[in-house]
Amino acid sequence: MSDDGDADRTRRFREAALPHLDDVFTLARYLMRDRADAEDAVQECFLRALRHFDSYRGPAMKPWLLAILRNVCKAEFARRAVQPAPPERTEEELAADDPSPWQEPQLSPEAELLRRHDDEAIRRLVASLPQPFRETIVLRDINDLSYRDIAEMLRVPVGTVMSRLARARAMLRARWTLEQGSAP
Repeated sequence: MSDDGDADRTRRFREAALPHLDDVFTLARYLMRDRADAEDAVQECFLRALRHFDSYRGPAMKPWLLAILRNVCKAEFARRAVQPAPPERTEEELAADDPSPWQEPQLSPEAELLRRHDDEAIRRLVASLPQPFRETIVLRDINDLSYRDIAEMLRVPVGTVMSRLARARAMLRARWTLEQGSAP
């Protein structure tokens, strides 16, 4: 391929893929549970997507990118399974790692403090879910993918996606209620 062809291909890829960068990174953060690892996974995802962009024929770019990211994360977990694991990070470290730029500012310092507490609690509760439930709720409720897209990406029936999502939401609701009931 000529340099002009490469430049055009790269431009088309950028236009198609980069609007989904935040969604890909969000899923990576929940799957990898570490900001640096998530950044590495996203970089590898986009490199693989660019490498295979000419063969992409799918209807939607976002599910394709998220499927690639999921495979990158699985490969990293498999690689780590044969190596000693680094010390586990606390939920507070995970929540403090990523300020949430998509959230609207609050009017008062008190309201901002309450919002931050709730945001941290939700992130921590989602991060504490078992992998299949965490992954499903992030794909649906954060990345706004359809049940069908999630089912195709995870290679499970749509009913399984719906079941996992219902169970994940029930677990979150129960944990939230328990946590809020024990709060001072």
